[in-house]
Amino acid sequence: MSDPGPDAVSPVTRNIAVGCVTTVAGFFSGGMIAVLIGKIVGLAQRCVPPEGLPACNWWLYAAVGAILGAITLPVLALRRLRQTRPDEATHEHLDRDS
Repeated sequence: MSDPGPDAVSPVTRNIAVGCVTTVAGFFSGGMIAVLIGKIVGLAQRCVPPEGLPACNWWLYAAVGAILGAITLPVLALRRLRQTRPDEATHEHLDRDS
């Protein structure tokens, strides 16, 4: 097995970094998607939002969407990072046999 070198990042550091970045991204993207859903619901209910606002009750949609996005995006990203790649699994299997 080869030496990872001094520039290698530990899995814990990598997971913390990925978790932080995806939490922020999930928060904002979830909120924006939820406001779009709120706008569609408002159109279906024929609700006219006050001038300058995107939808009726947009803050409720934004809050729920932001919380869901801040939870689900990091969970999905970290779950994906934990999966081993097929080529890594093959190398580990070969290393154990020799």
